[in-house]
Amino acid sequence: MAFDGFVLSNVVSELNHTILNGRIYKIYQPENDELVFIVKNNKENYRLFLSANASLPFVYLSNSQKSNPQTAPNFCMLLRKHIGNGRIVSIEQPQMERIVIFTIEHLNEMGDVCQKKLIIELMGKHSNIIFVDDKDMIIDSIKHIGFSVSSVREVLPGRTYNFPPNQGKTSILELSRDYFTTQILTLPLPCSKAIYTSFSGISPALAQELCYRAKIEERASFSDLPTEKQENLFHVLSSFAISIKNEEFKPSIFLEGNKPKDFSSTVFSSYPLDSQKTFDSISVLLEHYYYEKNLVTKIRQKSTDLRKIVANAIERTSKKYDLQLAQLKDTEKREKYKIYGELLTTYGYEISEGESSFTTINYYTNEEITIPLDATLSPIDNAKRYFEKYNKLKRTYEALTELTVESKSELEHLLSIKTSLDIALQETDLIQVKQELMDYGYIKKKGPKGKKNAPKSKPFHYLTKEGFHIYVGKNNFQNDELSFSFATGNDLWFHSKGMPGSHVILKTEGKEEIPDSVYEQAARLAAYYSSGRTAPKVEIDYTRKKNLKRPPASKPGFVIYHTNYSMLIEPDITGIELIEDN
Repeated sequence: MAFDGFVLSNVVSELNHTILNGRIYKIYQPENDELVFIVKNNKENYRLFLSANASLPFVYLSNSQKSNPQTAPNFCMLLRKHIGNGRIVSIEQPQMERIVIFTIEHLNEMGDVCQKKLIIELMGKHSNIIFVDDKDMIIDSIKHIGFSVSSVREVLPGRTYNFPPNQGKTSILELSRDYFTTQILTLPLPCSKAIYTSFSGISPALAQELCYRAKIEERASFSDLPTEKQENLFHVLSSFAISIKNEEFKPSIFLEGNKPKDFSSTVFSSYPLDSQKTFDSISVLLEHYYYEKNLVTKIRQKSTDLRKIVANAIERTSKKYDLQLAQLKDTEKREKYKIYGELLTTYGYEISEGESSFTTINYYTNEEITIPLDATLSPIDNAKRYFEKYNKLKRTYEALTELTVESKSELEHLLSIKTSLDIALQETDLIQVKQELMDYGYIKKKGPKGKKNAPKSKPFHYLTKEGFHIYVGKNNFQNDELSFSFATGNDLWFHSKGMPGSHVILKTEGKEEIPDSVYEQAARLAAYYSSGRTAPKVEIDYTRKKNLKRPPASKPGFVIYHTNYSMLIEPDITGIELIEDN
């Protein structure tokens, strides 16, 4: 969900209750597109974070600290010169747009009181932080937008600041019966689209939620709505506008599994309650959300080289395996050549000189068979030629039978490593994956074997509602350790059937009777932490730990078992508590 105007109205409300009339004590620019203000107000220090990042723009308060460059960038120095020690006299959000205007009062070089504005536009790739004077003349901006970039609106020093085009939208705070009747209801659009294209500050997801509250199908056309439904929608929109005016916000994160997926400043009736987590502060929510998102992005970036190595190895091994299978299929004709040779040896005396084929009865099947012949060779030499072909294909078959098993095992191993990279959340997880790649020759080892004091990654640890502990391996080393060192004989083992995935251990603590709901939670974890996590359902095998065996000379994390049960389950881990002991 986008950082829409509705969420921003919550942020502005919080800022007005905390830093309004506060003094800007320090200004930092830790990133090219990010600012940090330390604001003193009511004997408290607040850290205001402002970002014009194209993928994750934001405004919120935070207690966290960021490292700063030794030499402050020019834009940061400019702000320090003009508004260092300035007082924030107003914080506004015009027309529910994704724009915040900080009006800052300060003393100029002559000692006179004057005002300047810092304008933050949170609009995806068009996000910017713009510094203007009291006549709305742009002094500078964190991103310069010239005519070559945008012919609609330049953002350059010396230009007059103009608001971005609002695409004909109006603020939902200005909703009236007349506007609703004459403008909204006449739109030839589905309900949700008509809402978010008519009102500023409303994202598509929020528009869908408002339709849900009005008990209207989001794709329903306004022209088809009965009067009762129209009234329901107007009432919902009016109530929503009143809640914004009254600052009745409920910051909420929507979870997918245990990870944040979206956020808003209201609880969504259309989402299950157990998949939502509410916060007392929108800033705390945003800091939590962006921390998780940045963590995933950071791990993705750090694992790029490993992913390339694994992807290249998978592609190379897949091609090799496919070629071996094709060659193996060609060897299927070897038995035919053997029979040709035997029949020619037995009945060759019947063949006349110069014959190009010979038809006889195959004494294995009692069916007639025609054998192609080289007319320049004798029947015995033709038989020898077929026996030579047979022996060559037999040797090829025997070699390829072994090679295809090795190639398949290598491919399965690489796919399991790819899954380990997909579920890695910490740098320590990547260290173990890298070590495995080095151990099997995909990465050259440099220097001494690994750091003895390097932090060790731990498996995921979950607690069910019924009080059972479940452990999930993050990589093959952990899978191996969980299955053969950590689990005891009657503990339950779960794994996705026929695809790479984590080993999941359900600790039974000696209990014979395990509730069905606990089995299902363990299976859902096995489905979620597998390569099938995006599928509607995944088949899961489960058995007792004592039924597992490690194949001779196998790679880590590979097991065999002959006694098991199976179930189809959704890869949804909502409601299963993750214990933070990693």
